[in-house]
Amino acid sequence: MAFDGIVISNLVHELNNTILNSRISKISQPEKDELLLTFKGTKGSTRLLISVNASLPFMCLTNENKTAPLQAPTFCMVLRKHIANGRITKIYQPNFDRIIHFDIEHLDEMGDLSQKTLIVELMGKHSNIIFCDKDNTIINSIKHVSCLVSSLREVLPGRKYFIPNTQGNKINPFEINNSDELFNIIISKPLSVIKAIYTSFNGISPLIASEICYRSGIDGDSSVSAFTADELKHVSNCFFWFIEDLKNNKFQPCIIRENKVPIEFSSVTLTQYQDYVSTNYDSISEVLEIFYKEKNIHSRIRQKSYELRHIVTTSLERNQKKLSLQTKQLKDTNKRDKFRVYGELINSYGYNLDPDAKFLEAPNYYDDNKIIKIPLDPTITPQENSKKYFDKYQKLKRTYEALTELIEDTDKEIKHLESIQASIDIATSSDDLIQIKEELIDFGYIKKHKNNKKIKTKSKPFHYVSSDGYDIYVGKNNYQNDQLTFKFATGNDWWFHAKGMPGSHVIVKSNNSELPDRVFEEAGSLAAYYSSGRENEKVEVDYLQKKNVKKPNSGAPGFVVYYTNYSLIAIPDISNLKKMD
Repeated sequence: MAFDGIVISNLVHELNNTILNSRISKISQPEKDELLLTFKGTKGSTRLLISVNASLPFMCLTNENKTAPLQAPTFCMVLRKHIANGRITKIYQPNFDRIIHFDIEHLDEMGDLSQKTLIVELMGKHSNIIFCDKDNTIINSIKHVSCLVSSLREVLPGRKYFIPNTQGNKINPFEINNSDELFNIIISKPLSVIKAIYTSFNGISPLIASEICYRSGIDGDSSVSAFTADELKHVSNCFFWFIEDLKNNKFQPCIIRENKVPIEFSSVTLTQYQDYVSTNYDSISEVLEIFYKEKNIHSRIRQKSYELRHIVTTSLERNQKKLSLQTKQLKDTNKRDKFRVYGELINSYGYNLDPDAKFLEAPNYYDDNKIIKIPLDPTITPQENSKKYFDKYQKLKRTYEALTELIEDTDKEIKHLESIQASIDIATSSDDLIQIKEELIDFGYIKKHKNNKKIKTKSKPFHYVSSDGYDIYVGKNNYQNDQLTFKFATGNDWWFHAKGMPGSHVIVKSNNSELPDRVFEEAGSLAAYYSSGRENEKVEVDYLQKKNVKKPNSGAPGFVVYYTNYSLIAIPDISNLKKMD
C-alpha cells in the first residue's frame, strides 16, 4: 500500500478542484484519530475524512457521514472555535512530501480577518493533524507528542512547527530539470536501482521505483553497478518523463486486485501487475475510500474468523492423522486370506505329518497347485495349528470390516471439514460466520452452552445475473447449499459444483426455458471460483438438472449424490458477472 507523495499530489490536485474557496460548515471528530470536515461552496456540500490511525492513515473526499460523539474532544472544540465558517484559501503539498497544508481565512474574536493553517501529516505511525497560527506556532494537535515520545520534535501547544529531517537529504523530484541530473544521482548510489531511486527522492515509494524500473525493462532489484551507462540513462529518461506527467497532473487512479481482494493502489497506471486485475477510477478519493473499505472488510473478517478457522484446521489435522493410521492398520489386514489358506491346507494335508514337524509343504489349490511351505508349531497338533490360523484370519477379518467402516466415516468427516473450511474462505460478513459457527456447534466441534440461543442472521446466498439475464445463486456455506438445492431450486433448474473438491452449490433458475451456452459457462465459472480450486487456471465442473441431485440419508449438510451429469472446464474468473445486493 503506497500512500506516497504521488498519491498526495493527486489528492491535492483533486481538493483544489473541489473544496478550494469553500467554507467549513461543520467540524466533527468521530474517532480519537479521525476528523470529518464538511465544506459548502459553489458546487454544493462536500465532506473530507482525515484519519491518522497509526496502522491506517489516509484522507479522502467522501459521501459517507459518521456519527460524532455527544461530547466533542478538545481538538475538535479548538478547531470549531477558530476556523468554523472559515474559508479554504490555499491547499498545497510542501516539497512533494506526505504532507498537506490547508490555509484557512477566518474572522477572529475581534472580527478581524485572520489566517490559520491545518497541517495533515500522513506518515504511517507518525501521522498527525496539527493546527497552527500564521507564524507556525502550534495551537493544538490531534496527537500530542512530547520529548519523552520523540527526541526529534515536540508537537505540543506553543511549540514551533517544523518538519524534522528524518529522510536524509532527499530531493524533490519536481525540482529536477533534466534526465542527466537524475542519472548522476542514481549512479552515485551503491544500491539496487529501486532502492537508489526511492532513497534519493521525496515522495517516491518502493512501489513507484519498481514501476519505473519495470517500464525501463530492467531488473530493479539488481545493483546499479550491474548496468551499463546506457541502460541507466534509459531508466533516468523514463523517470524524467514520469515526473513530467505528474507535473502536468496526468494521473490515473487505480486499484490492483488479486481474486477480488485489493492488494495495491496508486495514482498512476501500474504496468508491473500484468497478471492481476487493475480497475481504473476517475477520482483518487474514490480509490482510497473503496480500497480501505474493502481492505478493512477482508482484514476484519479474517480476524473474526480466526477462532473458527483454528477449530476447523485443528479438527482437520487430527482426522487426517487418524485416517493415515487407519489406512496403515487396514494394510496390515491384507494377509488375512493367507492365514485362511494356511488353515485349509493344514486340514487337507496335515493328516500324515510327523508329530514334531515344523513345516508343512503342500500344493496350494488356490494358486495352480504351487508348493507352499506353511510354518507349524511342533508343540501342538495339526488340527490345533489349523485352528490357530483360522483364529488369526477371523481376527484380521473383523479388524478389516471395522476399519473399512471407520475409514469411510473419517473420510466423510474430512470432506465435511474441508467444505466448512471453504465456507470460511468465502465468508464476507459476520452473519456468514454465525451460520458457520452454528454448523460447528451442531456437529460437536464447538461446545454448545445451555444459554446460547440461535441468532437470526441476514446472511443470504450470493446472487448474480448472467449476461443473458438469468438469475444465478451461490451458497455461502453448507446450510445455504442444502437450502438452495432442495428447497429453493425447482426440478428443471440447473445445478453446478466443482468436481471432486469442496465448493458451493450453484443454482441457475431456468424459468423452464433452454439456457444459452454462455449461461452454462458463467455458472461454471462461479462454481469454480467459489471452490477450493479458485487458484487453479482451470477447474472441472459437474452440472445437471436439479431433479437428478439426491440427498443421501444421514448425509452431512451440503453433501449430495448424483449418477448422471455433464462436465465442463471453467476458468475461475467472475469479473464480468453482475453481482446483485
